[in-house]
Amino acid sequence: MPKINDMKILTLFLFVLLIALFSSCKQGSRQLVTEKIQYDVSLMSPDPTYDWWIQNLVGPQREKLVDMMMQSALEGGVQAYDYFNEPITPFDIKQMLSDTTLVTFRRIEPPYELFDSLVIHTIEREDIQRIRFMEEWTINPTTMQMEKKIYGIAPIARRIDAQGIERWQPLFWLYTDKDFINQLKN
Repeated sequence: MPKINDMKILTLFLFVLLIALFSSCKQGSRQLVTEKIQYDVSLMSPDPTYDWWIQNLVGPQREKLVDMMMQSALEGGVQAYDYFNEPITPFDIKQMLSDTTLVTFRRIEPPYELFDSLVIHTIEREDIQRIRFMEEWTINPTTMQMEKKIYGIAPIARRIDAQGIERWQPLFWLYTDKDFINQLKN
């Protein structure tokens, strides 16, 4: 029959062994890849021959995400920021979604005079086809597993200017971390 001291020693040995096993399974420390990276992600596939999930969110999910961002900013539920990281109001965003441009045209019949016309451009939900992300990336060098911390998102609208040239307009930033906003201003 084992003695009590032998049982204590065996229990202590097993406890130390368990700690050693758990420590060896512990993931390596995470290393910073970048404090700040910004990139755009398409919400709708630019090519209908791609698999449905490549550069694409399914219609209802895409609409829900865009509606959520726009509603949060337009109702003031989340503070929106401009390109220079200054706070903007829901009124500022409404103005951004509908802008008026004075365009000069030439008549197509003689005497081919020039004339000015006001053109109103509105941004609709369907125009928001990309999202810009601002993130921090870290990596576990042992497993190569990466983690991303999203600091901000910006809806981006597809616009066609008066000359017919496609351009992409970031509308505003919604930041998820108040400390990050302060870092940007310093």
